[in-house]
Formats: sequence, structure tokens, C-alpha cells
Amino acid sequence: MTSKSAAGAAPAVRLDGVVKKFGGVTAVDGLDLTVEPAQVLALLGPNGAGKTTTVEMCEGFVTPDAGTVRVLGLDPITQSDLLRPRIGVMLQGGGAYPGSKAGEMLDLVAAYSADPLDPNWLLQRLGLEDSRRTPYRRLSGGQQQRLALACALVGRPELVFLDEPTAGLDAQARLLVWELIDALRRDGVGVLLTTHLMNEAEELADEIVIIDHGKVVASGTPEEVTRIGAEGQLWLSAPPDLDLAALRVSLADPYRVREALPGRYLVEGDIDPSVVAAAATWCAEQGALATEIRVDQRSLEDVFLELTGRELRG
Repeated sequence: MTSKSAAGAAPAVRLDGVVKKFGGVTAVDGLDLTVEPAQVLALLGPNGAGKTTTVEMCEGFVTPDAGTVRVLGLDPITQSDLLRPRIGVMLQGGGAYPGSKAGEMLDLVAAYSADPLDPNWLLQRLGLEDSRRTPYRRLSGGQQQRLALACALVGRPELVFLDEPTAGLDAQARLLVWELIDALRRDGVGVLLTTHLMNEAEELADEIVIIDHGKVVASGTPEEVTRIGAEGQLWLSAPPDLDLAALRVSLADPYRVREALPGRYLVEGDIDPSVVAAAATWCAEQGALATEIRVDQRSLEDVFLELTGRELRG
């Protein structure tokens, strides 16, 4: 699955100070965002945070009120004719004609590309070969999702927009989609992904951007985002009643050290490799065998809920 893009330094997507209002509601509020070539960026946020509006501005479906949007160096509104052959768009609603057959729909999309992938190969790859003659409206929800993905990929895009690509898919199909997204990255394709599945974002994304009320509230690699405001925990299992004084001196403030349970020692703070090494060294100096050392960090979901709140949104 090889894209037609050449390696280059220019961002695949760049938004600078983008604003979009609908009446008195500001959906996107001064947003800055960059997606590099061969990068998977997961755009996360609760319902109404501005994700869909942001993606639709990148796709050329919505015009920003302020700021600039550039996709593959082009304005998606004024240069849409140049841009559309170079991008793939997977809509959560599918976007297919209800009466069309799965194979017909993919063949139609492929016909718009100068050098498409083989539609038959793509149907087979996505487990849709037996559904080639099935009308779109009779496909299951998961089959419709996979057909939408096929339509986004068949033109060998340089950049792909994926809106909830694994919604409604079973575990096997979800793994297949993950493998395809990883293959896109290896082929140099940029991917802008929206998802409500935190484990999906952690598994796939090189960069995570969390937005709320149209503004970025966190960004970075999955590891960086999960460390925002986080205090990790290091658990060490060893014989009970060991002297903690040396470990407290080694780590100093702001680390907190205690024997939480008999033989279960807890270090709380910003846990990094040096802390793990210090705990192991302390245990060895006590002449004790550490039977387990475990580091627990906050999950992406923990960070997401802390930053955006726990209330249900429409």
C-alpha cells in the first residue's frame, strides 16, 4: 500500500489560530495543530469539543472564520480540486449510496484516482470479498465501516482522515484496521484520527491532541500526555519491616515512601528509571530479595477525564 507522496519537511496538516463559530457558539477557538508526514495524530475530545468541525475544515467542508488551514500545503477551500485527489476521507456515516453494491461503490471511488489500489485486493484485505454484490444498506454496521475505510484508501492518498474508524467493529476487524493504519504510517502517509477509544489512541498515535471547548488542553506523545499532572506509584515486594531511611534519603522530596502493607513498599511521585534503580539498589543494600517491582502510571483515560470532566455531554 504505497502512497504517491514524496518525503518532505512540509507538514501534512497545519492549523494556525483557527476559529469557527456557529451563531453564538464558538466551536473552534484559536486552534493550532500540526500533523507531520508519516505520523498518526489522534485528536481526542468529548462530544461537542470541536473535533468534527476541526476535521471538516481540514477536509474543505467547512470554512474557518479566522486563522489559516493548510493541508499538504494547499488551502482546502480555494484549492480543493488540487487537494481532493491527494487525500482520503473516511466518514463515520459511511458516505456511500444506499442502493449501490459494495463492489460498485469501491470501483466508483477508484475510478476517480489516476493510480488506485486494486479494489478486489482491498475488498479481500478488509474481509468484504463475499459482500461485493451486497447493497450498501444491507451491509452490517461493521461491514459499512470497513467499506468506508476501503473508499478512503483506494486512491493511494498522501493523507488520510479517519473518523471513528473502528466504531462498531469486532475485535478481529479492529485489529485489522490497526494493522492498516500502521502500514499507512510505514508508507509515509499522514493520518489524522478521531476516536473515543483511549486504548486505540495509545496504541496507534505518535501524537495525541486533546481539545475541549475548541481549545487544546493537552498534547504530546502518549507517554508525555499520560504523565501530565501525574504522580506514579512504584510497588516493591520484599520481606516486611525493612529500614526505609536510606531510601527516603536517596529519593528525597517530593517522593513519599512507606510500607503500605506488610512486605509491600510504596513509592509515590514522578516515577522514572532512576527511581526504579534506586529502589532496587536500596533493597539489595538491605540484603533482601525484591520479588516484584511494579510501576503503575495513570492511563490516558484518567488524564482525559481529569482535563475534560466527567459529566455526560450531548
